[in-house]
Amino acid sequence: MNILTVEHLTKSYGEKVLFEDASFGMEENDKIGIIGVNGTGKSTFLRVIAGLDTPDEGRVSVNRDTRVRILPQNPEYDPEASVLLSVFQGGGPELEIVSSYMEAMELLELLPGDEELQNKVSRLSQEMDKYQVWGLESEAKSVLSKLGITDFKRKMGSLSGGQRKRVALASALIIPSELLIMDEPTNHIDNDSVAWLETYLQKRRGALLLITHDRYFLDRVCNIMLELDHGRLFRYEANYSRFLELKSEREEREASTEQKRQNLLRTELAWIRRGAKARSTKQKARIERFEKLQSAKSEYKNDSLDISVASTRLGRKIVEIEGLYKKAGERVLIKDLTYTAVPGDRVGIVGPNGSGKSTLLNMIAGRLEPDQGEVALGQTVKLGYFTQEHQEMDDKQRVIEYIKDEAEVVTTADGSRITASQMLERFLFPPALQWTPIAKLSGGEKRRLYLLRVLMGAPNVLLLDEPTNDLDIQTLGVLEAYLDEFPGAVFVVSHDRYFLDRTVDKIMAFEGNGIVAVHVGDYSDYEERTQGMGTSHFGGNGDGGTGNGDLRRAHASGASSGSSASSEGTGASSAGGSTQSVRSEKLKFSYNEQREYEAIDGLVEAAEQRLSGIVDAMEAAVSDAVRLQELMKEQQEAEAELERLMDRWAYLNELAEKIEKQRNS
Repeated sequence: MNILTVEHLTKSYGEKVLFEDASFGMEENDKIGIIGVNGTGKSTFLRVIAGLDTPDEGRVSVNRDTRVRILPQNPEYDPEASVLLSVFQGGGPELEIVSSYMEAMELLELLPGDEELQNKVSRLSQEMDKYQVWGLESEAKSVLSKLGITDFKRKMGSLSGGQRKRVALASALIIPSELLIMDEPTNHIDNDSVAWLETYLQKRRGALLLITHDRYFLDRVCNIMLELDHGRLFRYEANYSRFLELKSEREEREASTEQKRQNLLRTELAWIRRGAKARSTKQKARIERFEKLQSAKSEYKNDSLDISVASTRLGRKIVEIEGLYKKAGERVLIKDLTYTAVPGDRVGIVGPNGSGKSTLLNMIAGRLEPDQGEVALGQTVKLGYFTQEHQEMDDKQRVIEYIKDEAEVVTTADGSRITASQMLERFLFPPALQWTPIAKLSGGEKRRLYLLRVLMGAPNVLLLDEPTNDLDIQTLGVLEAYLDEFPGAVFVVSHDRYFLDRTVDKIMAFEGNGIVAVHVGDYSDYEERTQGMGTSHFGGNGDGGTGNGDLRRAHASGASSGSSASSEGTGASSAGGSTQSVRSEKLKFSYNEQREYEAIDGLVEAAEQRLSGIVDAMEAAVSDAVRLQELMKEQQEAEAELERLMDRWAYLNELAEKIEKQRNS
């Protein structure tokens, strides 16, 4: 059933077009992820769909029986309300009753003899019975606890920004709705909470529309991707892994089309310059074609970030932590931590919210003193500290002035020198935007600008505190590529499992009671060892599709099982027989296996071509929901058949190698 239709939405701010002629529809069980570079208007797009902002053109139609709930990036709150009370505010008549009941109970605790309050509580209790909402309080407490909030009576005004976001997230989850809209729900929650939220949303009934930079989250929760790219909206019936493949194919087609247009334009330009005589109808038509080609708007954009800034030379001594001890009030955060950084170190720091991860970075940076022990930095160390809060930003300052405060000219890794303005362009800040006051940038654009300034300082030790918060996926990909080439040491606090798997080779885990343990490997390795969760929890595709990594593992598994089948199919040893007797038995293809071996390469190639044809048909039928469903079923069948053939290919080729080896021995 269709619950929402978006038709020809257009929205601009000044001369900047955020999105133009955007259209799509949502069914009752669609789970859609929206992605795009910071500043493209993703949050504005959500606000327009939720009815909190108005488009310049177009309309949004919501089914009259559809309840819509939105989790904004910066939720509003009542500073005097308790945590538990805040969860139930603004959630419809049933939750208003729960909210009123809880508020009356809080007052009754303060005024136990107030007869009017007692009567009110009694009346609200009957309303609670009528609407059968007694279980909502326990559900709210359970969800809050999963998100790391356990003091339910605490005032909202005393919470940090991240804690308030988690309370708003709990409210969005427990209040019934047919369409849940979420803007960066994984920001400010720890790794365990992200994994829990992922599972919760997978099981949740109803439609979901969200923005997130968490690629594992997108892969496992969403079955449709919407991409905002230079004002255009693209829809992909796929999870994130499949989206990457489809996007790459689309960009290749656009690049090819643009190349053909440029080639034709050069040909026509040469003809025009030779002195076209516009006398005949044919020549006039050719001139008109040239003018049309010249004025045509290219859809192909080749934006890419480039942050190949050279780093400062790093000596042998980098960061040495000895006997570190730190308390927060009566709570021990860090107890007897000793660690010596080595060149090329990539250390991921993980743990529950409030466990002391940022505190550790602040002690390494010298912004906070330990209670005991010391942190010593080498004489050649030049720190680059990317904090969660860019407090040093002056909103009145212009973008280019902010960068020039760090450096007017920088040297890149290849030795060339470029200006601050040129570097800003590489960071997707065009000249017109460079003279914009920082106050007018989106939250993600400010984070990108702040990252550029940190890296332009040519650090050789990087401290990154939640770098994935508010950064778009494209920027994260380039940051990951930068860290691949970065010769210095990196300490990174992050809840983004993909980013940790991609960038670190050690995990420094806050495990409670001040214990900070160091584990070798990436985040998935750490999870597998410490919780027995297995790599499948972190490496799946989420929507039943088979990603390239999973397919390779399936092929390896097939080869292994083929080897086993080979032993069984060529004769078994008698009871009490030796292993040597099995080895000495002559291996050979059966008649059917020989025929299959000769044909298998062609069968695999045909299956790959069939799958490719289905994918092309899916792209062509993107607006035909019925045809798409048929093609998706065909795609699943084609993928299963290809996997079966690849298993047989692996088995037959391994058997052929063994037969050849036996023949030559």
